[in-house]
Amino acid sequence: MMFPPPILAAEDNPLGHVLDKALIPLPEGMFSPATAKFLGPILTMNTLTMIIASAIMVWALITASKSIHTGPDKDGDNRYITKGRFAQMIEVVVLYLRDSVIRAQLGREGDRFAPFLLTVFFFILFNNLLGLVPLLDLQHLFGALFLNDSHFAVIGGTATGRIAVTGALAVVAFILWQVNGLRSLGLIEWCRHFTAGAPWYLWWLMVPVEIMSMFVKPFALAIRLFANMTAGHVLLAVLMMFTAAAPKALGLLAGGPIGLISAIGAIGIFFLEILVAFLQAFIFLFLTTVFIAQLVHHHDEHDESHTSHEAEPHPAPAHA
Repeated sequence: MMFPPPILAAEDNPLGHVLDKALIPLPEGMFSPATAKFLGPILTMNTLTMIIASAIMVWALITASKSIHTGPDKDGDNRYITKGRFAQMIEVVVLYLRDSVIRAQLGREGDRFAPFLLTVFFFILFNNLLGLVPLLDLQHLFGALFLNDSHFAVIGGTATGRIAVTGALAVVAFILWQVNGLRSLGLIEWCRHFTAGAPWYLWWLMVPVEIMSMFVKPFALAIRLFANMTAGHVLLAVLMMFTAAAPKALGLLAGGPIGLISAIGAIGIFFLEILVAFLQAFIFLFLTTVFIAQLVHHHDEHDESHTSHEAEPHPAPAHA
């Protein structure tokens, strides 16, 4: 039997590993072509993958939480010990992020934001890691063998490699830190923070810069995550493509070493992508925490300054 391309990851077009695929399109004639293009399909491959990754995340965290919480009194001191390696790993990660990142940046406000920030972290992490599982390649192979369709796939890809997903995460984070800033500062102080503490004669310069910065921050969050996940998968697919393309184009004698070097490089890039999956989830959480803290700390600094002026003792009147 001849294997039609692609065979596993040795595909002739590496973009096939990062492009989405419509599974359930909008019914024809329901909307105008422009509206249908804007709305997109009802269900896509990446969307289904994201739903599955979210379900795995919820199941994994609930399972871990059952092993982390305090056990019955009959267990004695052992009731405080977390059971299982996976639950211990989750506990270490959560405690580190809470104590070294969230509380370190937000102080007493940190515990209020921790559920959202940790949920975003694990959502991005599980989607990043699921994207490294070669689901697309296995389905391509299955389709080539049994369905005469070498591009068969219903699940796969990396949801965080879509700008729509990372953009939605960034918009939610943006709304959170702006609403919290308005709530903690009040409208007047929130508007005043655009001056960045500069003298009034520099406001014409600082206010436009600060307003632009306010919108650049979520844009940077979305682009950074999207670009890193997309670039890594394209690079991995290109290296795997050479493992089959080089021997085919140059022959086994000349192309074999190139294919072998490409395969070794792809293994190294794969392990690097595992690191990037954790790193990008951490960076998104860290920067979101910093952006929230910028407004919270502005409020705290104003309060502390006001309190220090009130508490400063007035000099006693000099007696003749």
